[in-house]
Amino acid sequence: MKKILIIGGGAMGSAFTFPCIDNKNEVTITEPYNKTFIKNLSSKKKYHSSLKINLPNKLKYKKYSTDILKNKYDLVVVALSLSGINFISEEFKKSNIKSPILILTKGLKYEKKKQKIFTISEDIKKTNKNINVSVLKGPCLAKELSNKKQTSVIVANKNIKTAKKICNMITTKYYLTETSKDVIGVEICSSIKNIYSMIIGAGDSLNMSSSLFKKSINEMIYITKYFKGKIETALGLAGVGDLYVSAAGGRNSKMGSYLGQGYTFKNAKRKFMPNETVEGEQLAREIAPFVIKKIQQKKIPLMTKLIKSIINNKKLILN
Repeated sequence: MKKILIIGGGAMGSAFTFPCIDNKNEVTITEPYNKTFIKNLSSKKKYHSSLKINLPNKLKYKKYSTDILKNKYDLVVVALSLSGINFISEEFKKSNIKSPILILTKGLKYEKKKQKIFTISEDIKKTNKNINVSVLKGPCLAKELSNKKQTSVIVANKNIKTAKKICNMITTKYYLTETSKDVIGVEICSSIKNIYSMIIGAGDSLNMSSSLFKKSINEMIYITKYFKGKIETALGLAGVGDLYVSAAGGRNSKMGSYLGQGYTFKNAKRKFMPNETVEGEQLAREIAPFVIKKIQQKKIPLMTKLIKSIINNKKLILN
């Protein structure tokens, strides 16, 4: 039995407890700041208001503090939102954490001073150089995972033995895992697919969306190669696999449909999705300075058009 700590009580962090516990691990979950999730996790039945399901009976909850990170775990899982990455990175530094880390969070960070894009694992390692960080990505919807629907994901670490050890901890009959050494490619693909799912959602017909899907894959391959990732990663679970799920249904694709109808992003957000987070929009704003200045726009015309339409609040024209 392995000891696993999950930091982040949102939908994905909580859903991830199911395969971990079903694989006979001792699992503890903690939530740093969301009061709703703290209330969910600390209740007797552990009914999760977002997943609308009771979490496993064997799941342990502990109130968050830096001291919790000083305990020894076989795996520490980060399932915070992108905005929580700076916080947990500093917490890791304070606690001088020794346990291996697994990142579920998807996203990229742009550093203006260095004019460089960092993945989540790179960003954490900037202040924690000696920690062992793996990433887990792929086409995984939290609600489906919590209902134990078959899901396939990929665990990436430059040391493939470490990735395999993590897979052994979390793999079940319904939670299937693959491994990869291409950490940068896996993180890039799992992030930019949110932008491309918006683009695919903007198609005014299945015919157009199919064409946009194909063009999106081409651009994802180019961007993956640009950041020194592998083509097969873009064509795998973290790339095409995750893009398919996001384009088939989700907040990014939903927003894309409104953009395709001629709404500007701000108008669509205010009118149809005022209380929903659109990850593709957040990512577009984050990486816009780098993409527009550093990457040839003719190589990624779809991404360029979407980014400009969002930051300038203009209608998206894909033709």
